[in-house]
Amino acid sequence: MESMDQAVLGGGCFWCLEAIFQELQGVLCVIPGYTGGQKAHPTYEQVCSGSTGHAEVVQIDFDPKRISYQAIVEIFFATHNPTTLNQQGADIGTQYRSVIFYRSEEQKSVATKVMATLDEFWDDPIVTDLQPLEQFYAAETYHHNYYATNPNQSYCQLVVEPKVRKFRQQYMNKLRNRQ
Repeated sequence: MESMDQAVLGGGCFWCLEAIFQELQGVLCVIPGYTGGQKAHPTYEQVCSGSTGHAEVVQIDFDPKRISYQAIVEIFFATHNPTTLNQQGADIGTQYRSVIFYRSEEQKSVATKVMATLDEFWDDPIVTDLQPLEQFYAAETYHHNYYATNPNQSYCQLVVEPKVRKFRQQYMNKLRNRQ
């Protein structure tokens, strides 16, 4: 596809990010996975142990003619807490860090500009890391579309669903205000 681009973001559990970004028009595919560590082809169990250095991330394939990389980054920051080091809610460890893995100098520049505007919204400093993407490893198949296929699972009910619901309410209000 000529007009496809990719973003790779880590902001806690990849099930939450996957569910949110799948909601967006212009997003073509969201793949949960791992990056930023030392071990080739890590497993979920290895990443969860915190010993590989990888973060849980999502790789987002999107059409930049329909949604911009800047919009993706802004939504990323609106849907997780970028001020907690190696933690999102009860998920604690370096695998849950807030991180943007950029694929180009242009993506790095956009992410840097968005991050520079965030201080006014948060009482604590932004700790989101910005790193070049080296290698993305897709997560095991059972993680793909996790929320959609496991909506009654307790983590989905207690963590993913409230984030998705909040995102839908805020995003829909933003769309209504534009009209």
